[in-house]
Amino acid sequence: MQIENVRLVKKAIKGNKNAFEKLVQQHYERIYRTAYLHVYNEEDALDAVQEAAYQAYKSIHTLKHPEYFLTWLTRIVIRCAVDVIRKRGKVVPMNDELLSNVPDESTQDYEGSAQLLQAIGQLKHNHRTAIILFYYHDYSIKTISTVMDIPENTVKTYLSRGKAELKKVYEKEEERSHG
Repeated sequence: MQIENVRLVKKAIKGNKNAFEKLVQQHYERIYRTAYLHVYNEEDALDAVQEAAYQAYKSIHTLKHPEYFLTWLTRIVIRCAVDVIRKRGKVVPMNDELLSNVPDESTQDYEGSAQLLQAIGQLKHNHRTAIILFYYHDYSIKTISTVMDIPENTVKTYLSRGKAELKKVYEKEEERSHG
């Protein structure tokens, strides 16, 4: 993390509201995407981000290592996204909004990425979180372990099982489309 960001985090920890707002703005795209990949719609993602920002602001004084601010914030975002899912009854609807919002600019295979997102949405929560953090955010196994508060070997297991589940979903899709 850049020295400037660490300074901002330290200011935020001391109660500087402007510093905290700057940090959230800096990381907004990433935390929104994290929430979106969990809840699959804009409204719920915004709710999760807003709640996470509020919770983070209330508890930033508990952050012991300023260099881990983004990891800490990501953990809060995931927890808030899970709460949103619980509140709405665990249904992850697929809709046009999902299809149009998540594949990034570099995605050439639009239909394939939409299919992948749909498949990710069908994974168990822990597997989904590990896959999202590893493949969409390029987090290391060690960082994912910190974010999810689980051992590194468990992260590896979740990634392995998540990939196996995705493979099964794709194989079923293949059978349906060719059967």
